[in-house]
Amino acid sequence: MARDPLDQPEPLIRRVYAYVAYRLGDGADAEDVTSEVFESALRYRTSYDASKGEPVAWLLGIARRTVAAALAERSAYPAEVPDTPAPGDLAVEAVERLALQEAFARLSERDQELVALRYGADLKASQIAWLLEIPTTNAAEVALHRAVARLREELRRQDELDPLAWPARSSASL
Repeated sequence: MARDPLDQPEPLIRRVYAYVAYRLGDGADAEDVTSEVFESALRYRTSYDASKGEPVAWLLGIARRTVAAALAERSAYPAEVPDTPAPGDLAVEAVERLALQEAFARLSERDQELVALRYGADLKASQIAWLLEIPTTNAAEVALHRAVARLREELRRQDELDPLAWPARSSASL
């Protein structure tokens, strides 16, 4: 009998949710999409082929398609981000997270995908290469390095545009 890809769902749910939250932001949207992923996985669990990879890779393939559909459905109007936090209104961490989300949103789809798979889904470069059909692990590592560099540049650009609006942050944490 074939191995059930969902026999230990908790760690898989956490990894899929982390990836989805990177792409869509934390909250209800990410929870809904994660639920859709697992509904699809339950419906099609007999199609899982262990010879093609681990269950997490199979689930992230489903998640990528579900996220793409969710992004296509989103309104053309982006959510409003406060220009300047009022003193004591927001924790510094929350403001930094908003800045990171804004910078992340300005990356290309491919860069967003690379960063989300690495830091959201916690995949290794070899797994990312396989999932995105990148010819070599080294090419995936280089693409990821460049995507992170572009994200850092977006954060620097934000600081240059309005250095007083956001608290000082270090791009070293990326």
